[in-house]
Amino acid sequence: MRDTTGSAPRIGVWMVGARGSVATAAVAGAAAVVAGAASPVGCVTETPAFRGASLPALADLVFGGHDVVGTPLSARARELAEAGVLPAAVLPALDAPLAAAELEIRDGSLRPGETQAAAAARLADDMAAFRDRHRLEQVVVVNVSSTEALPEPDPAHLDLAAFEAALAAGSLTLPASSLYAYAAFTAGCSYVNFTPSAGACLPALEELARLRGVPHAGRDGKTGETLVKSALAPMFTQRALRLRSWSGTNLLGGGDGATLADPAAARSKTESKQRSLEETVGHAVQGQVHIDNVPEMGEWKTAWDHISFEGFLGVRMTMQFTWQGCDSALAAPLVLDLVRLTALAGRRGECGALPALGFFFKDPAGSAEHNLTLQYEALTAWAAGTARTAPAPAAAVHGSPQAPGARP
Repeated sequence: MRDTTGSAPRIGVWMVGARGSVATAAVAGAAAVVAGAASPVGCVTETPAFRGASLPALADLVFGGHDVVGTPLSARARELAEAGVLPAAVLPALDAPLAAAELEIRDGSLRPGETQAAAAARLADDMAAFRDRHRLEQVVVVNVSSTEALPEPDPAHLDLAAFEAALAAGSLTLPASSLYAYAAFTAGCSYVNFTPSAGACLPALEELARLRGVPHAGRDGKTGETLVKSALAPMFTQRALRLRSWSGTNLLGGGDGATLADPAAARSKTESKQRSLEETVGHAVQGQVHIDNVPEMGEWKTAWDHISFEGFLGVRMTMQFTWQGCDSALAAPLVLDLVRLTALAGRRGECGALPALGFFFKDPAGSAEHNLTLQYEALTAWAAGTARTAPAPAAAVHGSPQAPGARP
């Protein structure tokens, strides 16, 4: 096997959903930038504000992961090139990096008769073996798999001892994202949840992360419509304009579109979109968020938003915008950013939720701040080592007072 050690410590990137569009674009994009075949446009950590941080280089990332599908990364890369996501000209430079990552992808399917406790142990063993095999400094597990329905509240979510006892007894059923978070922490790996799924947001898992001394970040990567909201919504409060309603319609295809056609899966995303808006402006805002599957759109998505607000003397006004983009191309560089920043937190000995990384998320762990400018200032100060973040209060760890699935 190719030796992956170099002059600098290597960082493992273990992706859950390793053969999906976002994972493929991240692996391919990192390889293309390292080979000089592409520029790092879209990578926040490649901007001047982060040059002084002790971040791992893109060349020092080693990729692997779990998936439940068998389509190899090389085939996925060709599909993305045909869809216009990857430039066809860079494909020849990707053969070796994609083949190396493909060798490190393991089956994440639940085996016949396998309990979740046994599955978690097997997944953790895969992660630990990856770290040992490549002599990695640390491993960052990144969830870029399909969005799940949020779990119903369970008392076992609140305490690690109760959580592990219920899991061992088979009386607790976890969503896959939380099972992977549990496996990651068990293996001593950090965890990033780029999806709106529950992931590590359960209090018992926060307890485990702190016990094992590993950091985590999430949830729901902010790539399109909500990115615009987090930049635009503060304008209304800063100018003393009352935001009355904000409605959005999102049209998308591909795997995300098919997954979010399920109302239960879509609810986690629509709720995080609305919550981030209301927490930014400080009051309830009317409006609806719709997510519609249009298979023909493939990797592309369009969002149309209608905003109504009130000005001086109660005069009503409106604003509209349209956002069109390729979600995989927007998400992939952020995944690379999050890996590098989470690895930096690991090097500093930080553990538990990382509120400083809230800049990247709709529903940030450990923080209720959604103002993009304030989030960016907090991120750059943290990366430069000029700010220290205190542990988040228990009620704020998940980005909201209640764990996912809780009802107000």
